[in-house]
Parts: sequence; structure tokens; C-alpha cells
Amino acid sequence: MAAPSQRINHEPAFLLAATPWRESSLWLEMFSRRYGRVAMLARSARKRQSELRGVLVPFVPVSASWYGAQELKTLHRAEWLGGWPQPQGRALFSGLYANELVLKLTAREDPHPALYDALHNVMAAIATEPNHVAALRRFEWALLTALGFAPDLQHDERGLPVEAAQTYWLRPEHPLLPLAEAAGLAAAEAAGVAVQGSTVLQLAAGALSGGDALQEALKITRLLLDFRLPEGIKSRQILQQMQSFQTA
Repeated sequence: MAAPSQRINHEPAFLLAATPWRESSLWLEMFSRRYGRVAMLARSARKRQSELRGVLVPFVPVSASWYGAQELKTLHRAEWLGGWPQPQGRALFSGLYANELVLKLTAREDPHPALYDALHNVMAAIATEPNHVAALRRFEWALLTALGFAPDLQHDERGLPVEAAQTYWLRPEHPLLPLAEAAGLAAAEAAGVAVQGSTVLQLAAGALSGGDALQEALKITRLLLDFRLPEGIKSRQILQQMQSFQTA
């Protein structure tokens, strides 16, 4: 027996990606607060007279309503909630980067309200703050935490509290290890980065301060994200290519 059709109304969501579907429709990947990532068809959304044409844009929250019993839902209404302008320039790539991480790392219809809130916060920062680097690091850590990919930053491998003055060796899927003890690791186990305890504690608290802490936080999140996405992050690669052309 087919599952009953579910109708969801006025759910806060972000558009992660849109792909043309048949002659005039769009296949959407949306990330909603209560239902996680949802695949939807926006029928006739590419027609000139469609009410959805000016609403289905990335980086800003929308109120989405959909129905359907299968994995692919049908979007029947969307309203722009507003709040901030579309990001421009380099900020545009930051928005694409955040969307790509959510798209690649989350499973469909797996709710993560805290991750939705983190995405909302980082999109607002990207669109309105000239320097949103700290916001991106906080978002990356919130994503890793929500999905269960983040290590414990409060205690080391022995269960002892992390000390701000100590240096640690961080590896994916391992607790923090005091740097002095990392020398005994086999080569296959040693892949990681050295980080200051002070940075680790700031990242855990979501309160990064200073350029050095931000650079170390980048090392941490990049290591953990690259471990989960060995195929690479396309938006990051495009930005790096553009930067190399500008400096060539």
C-alpha cells in the first residue's frame, strides 16, 4: 500500500541547488528546519509567468510548502522571507561553499534543526558582513557537530581536560593527542595537524578571536571536511582557480 501523501505548509527552508527538469520545471534540493534536506519538483517554475521565478533563489530563507508520499516531493508554494540581500563577489562563493557542504554531507529527510539555524546565521553574515571568516568557521564546526563528525574538543585521548597552553595532534575520527605523544604513532596513523589548545577551546565555544586562531581553526575544519569529502569541494576549487589567475 502506498504511503499517504504528506502536506507540509510554511516550512522555513533554504535552496541548496536547482537543476532544470524537462521543459519548464526545476528539480530542487532544499534544506528545511524540521525536515532536513528535501528533494522537490517545482513544476512550471521556469515559465515566465510563474510566481516561483523570483522566489527560488539561493542564500536567503523562504517559506516552502510541499506535498508527496515519495522521496521526490512537489513544491506548490514558496514565499521569500527576506532579511538580507544576495551576496556578491567573493561572498557569493562563500554562500556556494556553505550550500555545497550541506548538500554533500546531509542525508535526505534527516532533520537537523541546529544545522538549519547555523546555515541561517552564516548566510546572514555572508550577505551583510565584509569579513565573515569567523562565521564560516563557526558554521563548519556546527555542521561537523550536528552530523556527528566532530571530535571531542573538551578532553584529550586520556580523558583529561584540554589545556589552553598545551599543543595537540588532531586526526579525523580520533580524540586529541598531546603533541609529545604523537611522535610514537605509525605513519599510517599520524596524518593530522598540530593545534593549540587555546584554539581548540575557542572553536568549541564558537568564540574565535584573532588571526592566528582563525588560521588554526581553518586547519581543523579543512582536515575534517576533506576526510569526509575526498573528492573535493567544487566551490573551493573554483575560488582557488580564480585567485591563481588574479595573482599570475
